[in-house]
Amino acid sequence: MGHKVHPYGFRIGVIRDWHAKWYDDKHYTEFLQEDLKLRQAIERKCSDGGIVKVETDHQGNEVLLTLYSARPGIVIGRGGQRAEELRSELEKTCGKRVRLSIREAEQPELEACLIARNIAEQLERRVAFRRAMKQTVFRTMQAGAKGVKISCAGRLGGNEIARRETMHQGRLPLHTLCADIDYGFAEAHTALGHIGVKVWVYKGDVFPEVRRESVTAETSEVS
Repeated sequence: MGHKVHPYGFRIGVIRDWHAKWYDDKHYTEFLQEDLKLRQAIERKCSDGGIVKVETDHQGNEVLLTLYSARPGIVIGRGGQRAEELRSELEKTCGKRVRLSIREAEQPELEACLIARNIAEQLERRVAFRRAMKQTVFRTMQAGAKGVKISCAGRLGGNEIARRETMHQGRLPLHTLCADIDYGFAEAHTALGHIGVKVWVYKGDVFPEVRRESVTAETSEVS
């Protein structure tokens, strides 16, 4: 199961929440296409901002967007100039009013998507893939991760036959629902082809809180 199920989707409703905070029966397809276009525009405009997560919400004729960034100062810009340009670009993309809020990521050094992008950028600069993977694993474990796994696939080292190389350190309980496992994917566009980079980061266990209402209801029934 660990090879077939996305680590994030597997834990939605247990320790994870949805990135899209809306649901609409009539306009579901329309809103979904808008979300995809907005995310692509954000990825294109804020490639240097270290975007970790994008949360969307549709309320009437406006869209609420919350960006979690490792470098919020770059995304906001001097005096909020870049944020205003981004907001106007997103409004042109979806044709609706956009309310944009930018927040700082709590632990950017443990975000799998940022780690994958960092490795992909090193591979594009022709850094040896084993060296990039080994140094990244060491830095991630030093930052406080309990486990990390990195997998690179493609024409590694310029070989004609594509292959996959994997490095693993620490624990990685993929089947444990309360395990906080972050997953990220990035592609390195090299002269010899694309190299895919997958990263799993185990941050520890998260135990969902038990609702007090259900507990009090059970005690009253017992009494």
